[in-house]
Amino acid sequence: MMRAVLSACALTLLLGRSASGRYEPTWASLDTRPLPGWYDEAKFGIFIHWGLFSVPSFGDEWFWEYWREQKWKPYVDFMDKNYRPNFTYADFGPQFTAEFYNPDQWADLFKASGAKYIVLTSKHHEGFTMWPSKYAWNWNAMDVGPKRDLLGDLAKSIRKRTDVKFGVYHSLFEWFNPIFLEDKKSNFTTKIFPHAKTIPELYELVENYKPDVIWSDGSIAAPSSDYWGSKDFIAWLYNDSPVKDTVVTNDRWGRDASCAHGDFFTCRDRYNPGVLLPHKWENCMTIDSKSWGYRREAVLADFLTMDDLTKVLAETISCGGNLLMNVGPTHDGRIVPIFEERLRQMGQWLGINGEAIYSSKAWHHQNDSTTSGVWYTQREKSVYAIVLDWPDRDILTLGSITMAADGKVLMLGHKDPLKWTKDGQTLQVKFPDLAQVSSRWAWVLKFDAASPMSQELNQISRWG
Repeated sequence: MMRAVLSACALTLLLGRSASGRYEPTWASLDTRPLPGWYDEAKFGIFIHWGLFSVPSFGDEWFWEYWREQKWKPYVDFMDKNYRPNFTYADFGPQFTAEFYNPDQWADLFKASGAKYIVLTSKHHEGFTMWPSKYAWNWNAMDVGPKRDLLGDLAKSIRKRTDVKFGVYHSLFEWFNPIFLEDKKSNFTTKIFPHAKTIPELYELVENYKPDVIWSDGSIAAPSSDYWGSKDFIAWLYNDSPVKDTVVTNDRWGRDASCAHGDFFTCRDRYNPGVLLPHKWENCMTIDSKSWGYRREAVLADFLTMDDLTKVLAETISCGGNLLMNVGPTHDGRIVPIFEERLRQMGQWLGINGEAIYSSKAWHHQNDSTTSGVWYTQREKSVYAIVLDWPDRDILTLGSITMAADGKVLMLGHKDPLKWTKDGQTLQVKFPDLAQVSSRWAWVLKFDAASPMSQELNQISRWG
């Protein structure tokens, strides 16, 4: 009997939990937690970079650091030209007005985009919190500027009007917080800042707003997750928090955690490996190619087109990732028309082609061996090919997929089956008249009775 008990305990520890069924604050234990299924099925989310940096709305969200610490000339010149002498970053606070902020409108827009989750910046590296945090006295959106719980209002609207999951971004460090700078001065032998600021804020966020995503950032500012107390917090998150069964976390909890630990890996901004990875990952990227925050100096050429966005989406989903696409609202709470247009266009595309994206899995091949710009996914018994470019003479040649003799090829957004032929090691699909197709950017083919191409030479035709 004792031997059986010991074996059960050993199995429990091997699986990453203690004998009491709890995750331990070690990466070895935390990494065994299964990824909540909703996240892998969601595939597509919206990132929202909004904060005090939205007031100067110049350069990017690192405005304060570039202006005051690194003294980059464009930022210094911008301030010298447009603001009075001795203007401080704190002086932007009252100008963060959010008078046009309508969280119901935002929620409706995010739903229309086809996103299944959103991630709002609760606090960026500037330290300004978008909720009335008791750990950010006089440096939060309730005490300064809009005098409003911006984060809480959006969480309520999202949950009231949509089935979209609500998540938060949170920076572990703050550029100019004197407590953090003291820890830094000690070469992080002291840990006053995370104990006094970072971790209490995270507990406050989770307990008050119950986010399903904790998107951590800024961990590389200190040596490792041991300084931040990350593992203890995540163990609580998985064991005892009000979102313990649904929450997901990324990998930015310490230099030792990057691209190594967490429910999903982000590795670096705009991470897009182009190959299938053994661990769930996410590509966080921006519609504005030059910034995460809103920029008044942006021009049309800076914004990704729908052709660009469907390409990134196809590459990401085919390789097992999620796409987190960023918009940057204005200081007064608007999502400007160029962002709104892209979000609605993405929703239109997903409304036609979403079955190739949502709840899909990576296939045997990620992209086609013969024709570039073709990316594969699978869902249940169907295989999908996301075709980024309309083929010459309306004939698409594929080298990575084959069909049974009675197989069918459909184009999503077109009602009739497509004609196809197989000759040797390629499959050729006849595209319809473009005027008869609903989709206007990338086109998705749905294959039934399909399999990876083998080396056998076959002569099967379905042209007629």
